[in-house]
Order: sequence, then structure tokens, then C-alpha cells
Amino acid sequence: MLRTLHKLVQFSTAPEQRLLWRGLLAALLVVITWLALVPHPPQGLTTGWDKSNHALAFATLAFVSVRAVWPQPQQWHLLFMAVLAYGGGIEIAQSFLPPRSAEWLDLLADGVGICIGLLLAWPVARLARDGR
Repeated sequence: MLRTLHKLVQFSTAPEQRLLWRGLLAALLVVITWLALVPHPPQGLTTGWDKSNHALAFATLAFVSVRAVWPQPQQWHLLFMAVLAYGGGIEIAQSFLPPRSAEWLDLLADGVGICIGLLLAWPVARLARDGR
């Protein structure tokens, strides 16, 4: 099982896979933006709690961003600020789109999600670095 995990990490972190990760990142940005700005998002796409929806979306966004754009942990503070700014932009846009509304707690949930995504990306980044 460890050998399979190692091969999966090697495959997913190979430089030639970066284009695939960038495509996934673009798709996530489109979907998250749409879900955040549509007046009535689909009810089937929820965890049941708005704040966990934010955390899950932004954890996924942070993790994929690591693979797509920022593989070096030394740059992750920039990733954190960029993804949180994206979340802030969504909140600003929502303040102008009834029936949506902006909430500081949503931005906090985004930040928590980003931290979770980076924590999950850390061992993968380390395995990628050590495995080459």
C-alpha cells in the first residue's frame, strides 16, 4: 500500500502534471464563483452548514493551488493571501447581489479552510520533494 501511495504521489506531483492541476484549479474557480454568486445555489451541493461549505471549498482550492501554482512551502504565505483575497472579493460581490449577503464569518471560514488545505498539502509537498 505504501508503494502505491508513493507512486500516486510521484504521479500527481510530477512537473508534467502541473497543466492538469492548473486545469482543475481553473474549473474550481469557475464552480466556486458560480456557487457563491448565483442567487439560489443548488441545495444538493451542501454539507448542511454554510461555514463548512466555505471551509471545504477553500481547503480544496488551497490544496489544488499548491499543486498548480505554488509547490514551494516558502511561497505559501502568498498563496494564503491570494486565495483569501479571492474569498474577500466574493463577499464584496455578494453584498451587491440580493438575496446574497456578505458575512465576515464566511471570510473566517475561508481562512480556516485555506489553512486546512495547506496542512493537507504539506506532507504531499514533502513527499514530492524527498521522493525525487
